[in-house]
Amino acid sequence: MLLNALPFAISFLFLPLAALGALYGGLWIALAPAYAFVAIPALDSVMTLNEARLESDTAEEDLFWHRLLTWLWVPIQLTMIFGLIWIAATMETLAAWEVVAMSVIVGIASGGIGITYAHELMHQQNRFEKTLAEILMCSTLYGHFCIEHIYGHHINVATPDDPATARRGETIYRFVPRVVRESFLSAWHIQRDQLARRGLSIFSRRNAFWRYGAWTVGFVGLAVLIGGWQGVGIFVLQAMVAILLLELVDYIEHYGLLRRKRANGRYEQTQPHHSWNSGHQASNWLLINLQRHSDHHYKPRKRFPTLQSYPESEAPQLPHGYPWMVALALFPPLYFRVMEPKLEAWRARFYPDEVAG
Repeated sequence: MLLNALPFAISFLFLPLAALGALYGGLWIALAPAYAFVAIPALDSVMTLNEARLESDTAEEDLFWHRLLTWLWVPIQLTMIFGLIWIAATMETLAAWEVVAMSVIVGIASGGIGITYAHELMHQQNRFEKTLAEILMCSTLYGHFCIEHIYGHHINVATPDDPATARRGETIYRFVPRVVRESFLSAWHIQRDQLARRGLSIFSRRNAFWRYGAWTVGFVGLAVLIGGWQGVGIFVLQAMVAILLLELVDYIEHYGLLRRKRANGRYEQTQPHHSWNSGHQASNWLLINLQRHSDHHYKPRKRFPTLQSYPESEAPQLPHGYPWMVALALFPPLYFRVMEPKLEAWRARFYPDEVAG
C-alpha cells in the first residue's frame, strides 16, 4: 500500500518551500503559496478526474502508510510554526513584512493541510489519533472544533441548526464571524450536556476544554519562550489564517444545501447530495480526499483512502478543486455567479417538487 499512499505525500512539500522562504525571504516567500494556489490547480486542469479508491473494508494494517502520513504532519506543523518563530527571533534576516508574510504562509499550511489531517484523525476511535488531532487544532487556537465537528456538524449538517452550513446568499464575510462565534458556543453546550448526562459539572477534569486550554497555554508559552511577544504575534497570526482557511473550506463544502424537514419535525437522513464534491486529482492528493465530501458525511467512519467519488446524478460537483474555490469565495459576486446556477440545478435534480411548487 506504500505506492498507493505516496501521491498523498505531496502536502509535505510545504516544509521545504516554507523553509526556503523563512531562510532567504524575498521572492522565495512566494514559493509555498504558488505551489498551493497555482501549481496544484494547474495540475488539476490537465489531469483527469480521479475515482480510484481502496475498498471500504481494507484492513487497518494495510492502511499503515496512509495513517503514517497524518501522524507525521504533527511534528512537521510544530516545526514550521516554532521554527519560524525561532528564525525571526534569532537570525534577524527577515524584514518585518517578510515575517508577516511567512506567518500567513505557515497559517496556510497549518490550516489547509494541518486541519485537514486533524479532521481525518479526530474521526478515528483510538485515543492516540484523537490526541494528535487535538494537538493540531490547539496549535491553531481552535481546539473546540474537535467537539463541534463530530457531535455538532455531522449531526446537524445541511440544516439551519449547523453553524458550518453556509446559507444561500450568505457571503464569506458574513459567514466567518458567525461560524467562529456559533461553533464555539455549540461546542461548549455540547460538552456541557455530555458531562451533565454523566452527572458531571463543567468544572470536571473530564471537560475537554481544560485539555484544549492546557495545550493552548503550552503552545503560547513556548512561543513566548522562543520569540517573546513577536513569537506570540507570529503564533496568533498563523492561527488566524488557519481558522480563516478552515472556514473558507466549510463555506464551500455545504453552501446553500439543505436537508428536507419531514412532517414529524425531523430532517431527512444525510445523503451524498448534501455536500459539494470535487474529483480533481491533484487537490485530492493534497487534501487527502477531503473533496470527496459526500461520502465522508454519508459514512464518516471511513478512512480517507477508502472514500469514493459520486457522479453528478448522485451528488453536486464543484467546477474546480478547493484551492481555486476558496479563492473564488473571497469575491462574492463571482462566487454567486458560478454557484447559483449549480444550486438551482441541484434543487431541480433532487427536490423537483419544491421547484415546481
